[in-house]
Amino acid sequence: MVNVSDIRKPNFEVSPQFINRWSPRSFLEREIPEDVLFSLFEAARWAPSASNIQPWRFIIARTKEDLEKFHSFILPGNLVWCQKAPVLAVIASQKTTERGFNSWHAFDSGTAWGHLSLEANAKGLITHAMGGFDKEKAREVLNVPEDIDLHAVIAIGYQGEKDALPENLQEREQPSGRRPLEELLFEGVFKNTENA
Repeated sequence: MVNVSDIRKPNFEVSPQFINRWSPRSFLEREIPEDVLFSLFEAARWAPSASNIQPWRFIIARTKEDLEKFHSFILPGNLVWCQKAPVLAVIASQKTTERGFNSWHAFDSGTAWGHLSLEANAKGLITHAMGGFDKEKAREVLNVPEDIDLHAVIAIGYQGEKDALPENLQEREQPSGRRPLEELLFEGVFKNTENA
């Protein structure tokens, strides 16, 4: 397994949970105990939310039949590695409320995903969120109404060895770096660092 601290070096001291969490692709075909699995969604449940609307929704697959449904809308480049994950989850969000459109639905749902991913890491699990899926087919297969926005499919499980992956993915099976803080943080006004 990869030693994350050899690759990721923060510039300022932060909790190790932020450095150690990354998105591997190699999963063991090993069942996750229900109490451990549901603790991830419990962590997501407690994410902050604008006006406490809590728009996030999760649809999970953990039986052979449900996993095959999910496999039907995941694009081939992702299916090649995620089909070994014992749990797949679609993260979605309710776009409307009784007061109308909720412009914060995606922001809040991303926060819930962050909570889930950090809790998974704390429990010895890995997660990998992917946008490579057919949203319209997923909507149809999972019977999702139009006022629900589909964001990502999340693979959840225990980490496997990188040599279990196809050769072209083995070289990518390591934590990625991050942009330097000065490209992300501005004081007073925005600065375009892309064209500088």
